[in-house]
Amino acid sequence: MEKVIVIAGPTASGKTSLSIELAKKIDGEIVSADSMQIYKDMDIGTAKVTKEEMQGIKHYLIDFIEPTKRYTVSDFKRDSISAIKEILSEGKTPIVVGGTGLYVNSLIYGIDYYDMKFDLEFRNKLMEQAESEEGLKELYDKACKIDSKAMEKISPNDKKRICRIIEIYKATRKN
Repeated sequence: MEKVIVIAGPTASGKTSLSIELAKKIDGEIVSADSMQIYKDMDIGTAKVTKEEMQGIKHYLIDFIEPTKRYTVSDFKRDSISAIKEILSEGKTPIVVGGTGLYVNSLIYGIDYYDMKFDLEFRNKLMEQAESEEGLKELYDKACKIDSKAMEKISPNDKKRICRIIEIYKATRKN
């Protein structure tokens, strides 16, 4: 069985430098598992590795999607598996590096996140309702009824995540 190394953790925890040093020692190449570093021209605030920092180590899934394009965890899983296969075919060791837990989990645990189609009109209505304090509280309460465990980690002011829970529930009828 081929080996794939995974280095995961929060931003600024030293993953990049560790992965590059390791890649140099074991003849590895790096697959980024960061949901923001995939986007072209989004360098500020993403802690994106620079060409100099790469030290000649090949990196995959960095700077390859336009910021206007939708890119899902399903897309990431497909692209990262392809990158891993390419690295292995070259006789090198893949090193998956990143802080986006959803991305890492999709690989480690083989989770399939189906590319759901969402009702944009419904999404816009939710976001519009979330603009008022009263509307946001109502949505928060609704989301708590749908998935109380997930809501333990979500702030009552986090409009995007509150709306997302309701939106996913509407699309799947699962909580």
